[in-house]
Amino acid sequence: MRVSVVDAGSNAVRLVIADVEGGVPLPVHTVKWKLRMSEQVGADGTIAEEAVRHLVESVAAAGATARKWHAAGPLAFATTVVRNAPNRPEVLQRVASGTGVRMCTLPGETEAELTFLAARRWLGWKAGPLALLDIGGGSLEVAFGRGRLPDFAASLPLGASRLTREYLAVQDPPGPGELKQLRRRIRHELRDVAARIRWERPRTAAVSSRTFQQLARLCGAAPGRFGPFADRELACKDLREAVRTLAALPAAERAQLPGISAPRAAQSLAGAVVGHTALKLMGVPRAVVCPWAIREGVLLRYVEDGADWWTDVAGTDITADTAAPSPAAPLRIAGPSA
Repeated sequence: MRVSVVDAGSNAVRLVIADVEGGVPLPVHTVKWKLRMSEQVGADGTIAEEAVRHLVESVAAAGATARKWHAAGPLAFATTVVRNAPNRPEVLQRVASGTGVRMCTLPGETEAELTFLAARRWLGWKAGPLALLDIGGGSLEVAFGRGRLPDFAASLPLGASRLTREYLAVQDPPGPGELKQLRRRIRHELRDVAARIRWERPRTAAVSSRTFQQLARLCGAAPGRFGPFADRELACKDLREAVRTLAALPAAERAQLPGISAPRAAQSLAGAVVGHTALKLMGVPRAVVCPWAIREGVLLRYVEDGADWWTDVAGTDITADTAAPSPAAPLRIAGPSA
């Protein structure tokens, strides 16, 4: 059985095609289309026409690729930028009518739950009580739990791209005052969530997302060419040094550092400040870097709980009744209810 997932994020549209025999999603093909959608939104969050057109083109290409690989789906969703956009209904309808792919948006808490599931399956039960952090372009997802799904999940407006636009766009590199304001905002947003994580005292903390992966590489973790099974950790004290290093350099020079890619160089500082502040406030000295994230979480829930789970999730979106059907018939897999 082969299933595909399309994730429209702040920076790119990503397609993952995976074989799911035995309940484990094994990727057979991945593609990324650069989008930089977060840079093409108005002051009120409205997504610009050019960005919508590029989104439609990318999702159409993803759908065609999935069909070429004989994959069911795609299970298509958009994250914070589209979810919070005032013109979200129009954007999703344009995608549906222009591609035949029914794309939905997921609540931030659902994104946190799915990413937690991916981390739990990757790390196993040995991880014990688990805390999960995931930095996206528009939001920070946090979850904690002792079982398969989290007992607690939250989505906070602390995405790396969002905070870069709001606090670090005046000068490059930013001044001390801008960084002070940024830290104050992060501490304020994290206060209650961090207190909950401290109280739960997780046995293991995990971080996921490209932002955390790049920061871990900057802090000395194994490079990507070593593969997903290489042990990688991110220490709070190392993130503190990373913040100092990144804050001293303009964005163009950050891209020369180990692990920091040119497209994410500008937002790498905000991501590092969020990561360091979160781990410090939560009392977490170090975290495991998990290669699985929300896309794997979607695949896992689809496999474990059946196709009706995705139908229910996608059906909560306001465009579900008017969107065009996907040209690829959904794969029906029996499974327990959520």
